[in-house]
Amino acid sequence: MKRGRAAFSIVLATSLAACGGGGSGSGGGGNNPIGGTPTPEPTTPACSLSAQQDFVRAVLDEWYLFPDLLATNTDKSDYTDLQSYIDALVAPARAQSRDRYFTYVTSIAEEDAYYESGSNAGFGIRLGYDTGSNRVFVIEGFEGGPGLPQGLDRGVELLEVGSSASSLQSIATLMATGGPQAVIDALGPSDPGVQRVFSIREVGGTERQITVSKTEFPLDPVSDRYGAKIIDDGGKKVGYINLRTFIDPAEPDLRDAFEDFRSQGVTEVIVDFRYNGGGLVRVAELMGDLMGRAYVGQVFSHTTLRPSKSDRNETDLFGSQSQAIAPTKVAFIGTGGTASASELVTNAFIPYLDTNMALVGTNTYGKPVGQYGFDHPEEECDLRLRAVTFKTENANRQGEYYTGLASVVPVTCRASDDIFTQLGDPGEASVAQALAFLRGGAPVCSSISARDPTAMRQDPTARPITSRREVLQPEAPTPAQREVPGLF
Repeated sequence: MKRGRAAFSIVLATSLAACGGGGSGSGGGGNNPIGGTPTPEPTTPACSLSAQQDFVRAVLDEWYLFPDLLATNTDKSDYTDLQSYIDALVAPARAQSRDRYFTYVTSIAEEDAYYESGSNAGFGIRLGYDTGSNRVFVIEGFEGGPGLPQGLDRGVELLEVGSSASSLQSIATLMATGGPQAVIDALGPSDPGVQRVFSIREVGGTERQITVSKTEFPLDPVSDRYGAKIIDDGGKKVGYINLRTFIDPAEPDLRDAFEDFRSQGVTEVIVDFRYNGGGLVRVAELMGDLMGRAYVGQVFSHTTLRPSKSDRNETDLFGSQSQAIAPTKVAFIGTGGTASASELVTNAFIPYLDTNMALVGTNTYGKPVGQYGFDHPEEECDLRLRAVTFKTENANRQGEYYTGLASVVPVTCRASDDIFTQLGDPGEASVAQALAFLRGGAPVCSSISARDPTAMRQDPTARPITSRREVLQPEAPTPAQREVPGLF
């Protein structure tokens, strides 16, 4: 979850006089623990590792949400890279699951480009892997990326990958010998022009070879193919919205979608957050407004900082939006890749909808905290510290869902993520279960366990997949990969 940056330039100019400073707000989440983006090589004494460590330590000492859970005896000279030093400082909070790799350093330029326009470089696909059978699948294809025109879309299996047809490596072998990171390494860096040859198996069973080059493309937060639609469920109109990520370009997409829902009299909605890793708080607040026509002026969420920063605490109220609807029932679809701002929106509706809302799918990641961003004063460093600085709670002051939303949502309905059926299709397992909840009556929901795995449906072409699936996530993700888990 991200907060605005303007308020921090003056504050940090005085409180971090030795290092300088600026800031913006941030958040993220994923399916697996992730480390930080590598720190740029120092080019000046002011941008040396030691100076960067001093900058990080000063920010955390003043702003970290859990000041009593900082390892203040950490010696910076024991660490040869900045992220390892940060990890050591926040280790006590991490041990209590309060900061699961949420405090990290990243690139200012890359992060700004992503949040402002969705800009990133890659094949334009989201990948997931099966932990039992060492298989990797495309679980989503992004419009505008180079992979989708080549057939890389939901349900396609990657069989081999290489820089050329003569250097192909089996995905199964890579997984068996080096795990997910070996596959990530084989896919190459997130730079335009990186080319890879793939052997793939399509959903229907056809195998073929394709060549794809990574390009720079803007990620559309709401797919033009299936991101917003109205499902006819036995004559009842149900709104379906699949938000991939909370970035600035999502605002017009969300307004258009809910205006369509409003004009067609939709009162029941499926909100598909199954892979949404989070993003901007202001976009989450807008989404709340668009579903909160009946709650204007009431509490959407509370934002709370550490006691010494309590003057910055905020209470956001549902605002009035011309496109807003007043849904009577909502089904939120989630998985282990659902985190941060997407969890914030879901949690905010518990006091108002109670048993008229459900979490469908599997348990979510569990990130009720957010980050501010603090920029290093030396421009050549291109370094932003994302530090956990605030927690969020709903109108009932409920926000302790560090183990995922399954522990706090009144109704949960277990469902698989059917990657062989397109997102938004009424026949897809999670969408079908969401429709069943909205419909009421049988079938009765099977509750989600806090430890429920995300399982793939068994393939109708007799390729059984019965073990756990997770998104493929690098140890050092790009800003886009933090908010869009599995993006390559």
